[in-house]
Amino acid sequence: MSSAYNPPNDPLDILHDDHEILIVNKPAGLLSVPGKGEELADCLIARIQKVFPQALLVHRLDRDTSGVMVFALTRHAQRHLGLQFEKRMTQKTYVARVAGVLEPKTGSVELPLIVDWPNRPWQKVCHETGKAAHTDYRVMRYGEGETRVRLTPRTGRSHQLRVHMLALGHPILGDPFYASGTDLSDHPRLMLHSEELRLKHPDGGNTHKFRAKALF
Repeated sequence: MSSAYNPPNDPLDILHDDHEILIVNKPAGLLSVPGKGEELADCLIARIQKVFPQALLVHRLDRDTSGVMVFALTRHAQRHLGLQFEKRMTQKTYVARVAGVLEPKTGSVELPLIVDWPNRPWQKVCHETGKAAHTDYRVMRYGEGETRVRLTPRTGRSHQLRVHMLALGHPILGDPFYASGTDLSDHPRLMLHSEELRLKHPDGGNTHKFRAKALF
């Protein structure tokens, strides 16, 4: 971990629940699943299972990222949703604030990624051994020395959005791994939020869209 683990005590922010799925807005600073060691036991799924004991993991968000997550409430839903993520049938959209003026206003990043083993959990671009990673971006607006951007990952590699923005020369503000100087110190958290998740409901297959507005 990048620093001492002091997760927020925010109450569960439940966006939707039914007989198959649960949609939650994860706060920044809270692990999705337990880490190694008792001090890292507090996490989103543990908190959820106190209210929904049957809840099952489908995917994860980084500790420092906030936003929309889906959990399954049945084994059928877990399998159904898991296949959607595996086959890239879901669509995830993120909002980020990045350092500098990102240009052009729309574009794609296709750079292969792999864990930087001596420095894990850091990830790095590697054209020899990295796994394909693809991110589309669209500038929302420019600020003073920064850019608000909407990010759409087409693959789901670890730290993908963070490393791709860094590779463009525009690290995400407040990133404890990849930002430095005032890009890190002037921000209380990682400025990355999972704003929207589109998926097919396990019961019937209809497409649903779930959103949570970024607090930054």
